Parts: sequence; C-alpha cells; structure tokens
Amino acid sequence: MNLTVVGAGYVGLVTGTCFAETGNNVICVDIDEKKVEKMKQSTVPIYEPGLEVLFERNIKNNRLSFTTNLKEAVRKSDIVFLCLPTPQDGDGSADLKFVLGVAEELGKQFKAEPDLGFRIIVNKSTVPVGTSEKVREVVGKHAPEFKFDVASNPEFLREGVAVEDFMKPERVVIGTSNEKTKAILAELYEPFVRSGNPIHFMDERSAEVTKYAANCFLATKISFMNEIANLCELTGANVDKVRIGIGSDSRIGKRFLFPGVGYGGSCFPKDVHALVNTARENNYDFKILNSVIEVNELQKQRFVQKIFNYHKGNISGLHFAVWGLSFKPNTDDVRDAPSIEIIKMLLEGGASVTAFDPEAINQAKLILKDKINYAGNSYTALENADALIIVTEWNEFRNPDFMKMKSLLKSPVIFDGRNLYDLERMHEVKFIYHSVGRATVR
Repeated sequence: MNLTVVGAGYVGLVTGTCFAETGNNVICVDIDEKKVEKMKQSTVPIYEPGLEVLFERNIKNNRLSFTTNLKEAVRKSDIVFLCLPTPQDGDGSADLKFVLGVAEELGKQFKAEPDLGFRIIVNKSTVPVGTSEKVREVVGKHAPEFKFDVASNPEFLREGVAVEDFMKPERVVIGTSNEKTKAILAELYEPFVRSGNPIHFMDERSAEVTKYAANCFLATKISFMNEIANLCELTGANVDKVRIGIGSDSRIGKRFLFPGVGYGGSCFPKDVHALVNTARENNYDFKILNSVIEVNELQKQRFVQKIFNYHKGNISGLHFAVWGLSFKPNTDDVRDAPSIEIIKMLLEGGASVTAFDPEAINQAKLILKDKINYAGNSYTALENADALIIVTEWNEFRNPDFMKMKSLLKSPVIFDGRNLYDLERMHEVKFIYHSVGRATVR
C-alpha cells in the first residue's frame, strides 16, 4: 500500500519505518527541514533501539522517503496517518492545533484536487474522545463532496522497545464505522498479527478512550506502588518483598510495580491530565486520576526531601552527581522526566550538579542549558561530589565498580530513586544508601 505518515517524531518515524518493513511504500512528512534533510541522508533523528537497521534498509530499498511537501505525499498515498504532537495545554487538555491544522490542509487539497479518489485519514496521535469527528468536520468543511474517511488507530508503543511493540503488537485497536476502511486497515495490519494477536475493531470514540484508559491505568499502578513504598518506609516493610508478593497474583501482574521517583515522558503526564480534563468537560470529577497526579508530583519532592534531611536541611554549596536524565532507559527523551524537576529543586537549594546519561545529554541541554555540568561517562560525574543521585535505571548503572566510586566521591553516599542495588551488597561495600520503600543502609 501507499502511505503518508505526517509527523516524524518518536511515533511517526517508528510507524513509517515499520510499515515500510512489511513492503509498503511510505512517505514521512515533517515541517522541520533540517530533520528531513538528515533523514534523507539516512540519519535517524531520535534514539530508539532497533530502528536504525530498519530505517537504513528501507531507504536503500526505496520504500521509505521523506519530504516537507504534504500535498505531494498525499497525492501518492491512499492512507494518511496523523502522528502529530498533542501537547498539554494550560488547562490540562490536549492541544489539537497540529492535528486540526493538518486536517485544514487536507481539506483544502481535497477541494482543489477532487479526482484524488477515496482517502483514509488515520489518527494515530493520542487525542481526546471526539477528535475523529472534529477532523472529519474540518476536512468536510472544505471538501464536502470528497470521498474520505477518518479512523482512530491509537499507538501503544513503549519508548525503548517501540520497534518490537510495532512489529509484534499485543493488540491493534482500530476505531472505524466504515466497512471499506475496516477491510483496508485489516489488510495493512495483517502481517503484524500473524501469530494470532487480535485486531480490535470498535467505534472511533471507544478507540480514543481506550488509549487514554490504558496509559492512565498504568500511571495509576505506578503511583499506587509509590504510595505503598512510602508506607513501607514508615512501617519498616520492604517494598521489594511486597512487590514480589502482589506481582505473583495474575489479576495484578508483575509489570509497573517498581516504585521510584514518579512517571514521566511524553505520554503518561499529559494523557492523565487530558483524561481528567475530558471528565471535567463532561461534569465528572475523576477522583482517582486527580490523586495519581498529586502522588506523582509529591514523589519527586519526597525524594529530594530525603537529600535535604540527610544534610540537615541545607544543601547550599554541596555538589551532587546525577546518573540518568532520560525519563526511562533506552531513550533520549527527557519530556517531563523526573530528573529535570529533581535537578531544578537541587539548584534552587543552592547545590551544583554534574550529570551523566548514555543518550539524553543533548536533549537535557536544551532545557537545563549551562545550569549544570555534563560528564562524558558515569565515573567522571562522581568526581568531588558529596553524593550520587540515581534517577534513571540504565543497565550500565546496575553493576558499577563500587570501590572506584568511593575513591571519586567525597562521601560514600547514594540516593537511589530506582532501587538498583541490593541492600546487603551496599552494607558490604560500606555505602550510606537511601532507596525507595526500603530501609536506609548506614
């Protein structure tokens, strides 16, 4: 099939590349001319494991191309995927200006070129309930006689394993009331579900809510476990034992039960706020999700408070090493990353920071600029630091040389926001070790 993917960010680039991998002809459209030129030169603009090989192979085989010209791409395509950002607006709602802006352009093109033939517009962006209808209305306003359909096909990609998630999805959700669209999209996705995983067809509104419901439920699990961890610290229980105990219950499951410094990234924070806003617009008070938001914010503050408490309420003039800037490992994404807020709180307290991350330093510099120092590796970040703060659970942080760490740090103190290390091991190597939901090693 001939496809256009509008927006070459994390979702759009993975979507376009993976569709090309199954033999489709894909044109990725982006307004960023520099990014498009880099992609034409086979340079992947994001860090996503496994993407580069597929990206280069499909460019070489002429199945994947890039342009800033939306009209030209749509002329060559039967299906247009909207993979556009829907950032959080001031009131917590999802800002649809990019989605509806492209819908305007498509409507004007359909009016000017009525002989294009039937086109399917697919919302893959995470959008509030009713967005498919809004896109249909905007396009139809300009081209009321043109034959087109709008479907909802939310993505369920996890950054760091997005290629695997796309190529072997647990499920595909498609919202459409049009039988022709249903048949075309079923054929498009057939190569990805040959092992028997389902394609769930439903109405557009249900598909839109499904995406938000999934992310908000996972965010709820994270905040719940952070609350349990906080209770464990007060009662002397060990959250690791609790996590294992409840995770073995098949009704609960083992995933998303690891406590820490809160969730971040491009999805959970804005999606929770967006669903709360949708509820509010429909005169419903979504009490659970309001609490999820509150717990997530307080968790970062609680973690930083441990650092203040250890230093008797004053960190002015102290220097800290921070391991991890991305919101999760195996990505360079720092959008709503807990590390950014934690570092800002340290700076506000008068401390200085040297940070290291395997992939996210360049992205972090766009936000933090020269307010902190950036290290070339994990060990140089430790030099002359009063303590180490771990915020992201990159694998390379899991088995460090503790003796080398002690020789570089001013004091053998670690504040671990991801519970990377065994408590007995930290006692053996004589570190003062603060983690989440577990006893402090002194």
